[in-house]
Amino acid sequence: MRLIAILSVVVGLGLPVQADESRLRSLETGDAGRGWDAVGKLMLGDRGFCTGTLIRPDVVLTAGHCLFDKETGARIDAGVIEFLAGWRNGRAVAYRHVRRAVVHPDYVFSAEDPAERVAHDVAVLELDQPIRLPSVAPFRIEAAPLGGGQVGVVSYAQGRSEAPSLQEICSVLGRMPGTLVLSCSVDFGASGAPVFTMQDGAPSVVSVVSAKAEMDGKPISLASDIGTPLRDILAELDAGGGQLRRAETGVRVIAGGGGGAKFLRPGAP
Repeated sequence: MRLIAILSVVVGLGLPVQADESRLRSLETGDAGRGWDAVGKLMLGDRGFCTGTLIRPDVVLTAGHCLFDKETGARIDAGVIEFLAGWRNGRAVAYRHVRRAVVHPDYVFSAEDPAERVAHDVAVLELDQPIRLPSVAPFRIEAAPLGGGQVGVVSYAQGRSEAPSLQEICSVLGRMPGTLVLSCSVDFGASGAPVFTMQDGAPSVVSVVSAKAEMDGKPISLASDIGTPLRDILAELDAGGGQLRRAETGVRVIAGGGGGAKFLRPGAP
């Protein structure tokens, strides 16, 4: 699983650390997960998994470090990566392989300063075929909220890898350059998970999970502020850059139901 463990990297910021505002809620049924099927499990060959989010019919957003072998530091071949949209209980709504991968050019996997890595820990994956299903509508991108704003996270992680989980409400505790400090609960495998806000009654992606951390003895998470980095890597993708896989792959699709995404209220059925 591809999440960097960082301890006490933000000590000294003077930020109040509060308990998570809402607990993780499993989206293991079709009804519970309706509207969230554009979030998927990103299989990295035999190197574990991350979380990814569809932001165009053929483009998935994730964390840059997911595309590196944690043992050797080498780039993972894009051809072994598979996006399992809406994966739950052994089945996905759509299965796609990756034909091109672009990591932000300023991201350095081997950088010594972990907080510095987070600021550019962003990547996009071009799928071998677009996903055009009513239940897998790409999420839009919005600017991240300021400190004190509320966000939510949908992720796969260690111990809950067979269905996504939603934390409806957590907070932006503060910012570092290019980085959001969040109260959200994350674990190994949640790297690349989308951080959402509600805009006009629908969720929009504002950030991606990069690392779990600790401040004042309490768990927090760090996420990349994707605004400028995402524009940069999408421009590179559109210009034909990135690591390309040309091998033809098969596509499997399982139709899913429609419905708009919404945050669940704590205790809602």
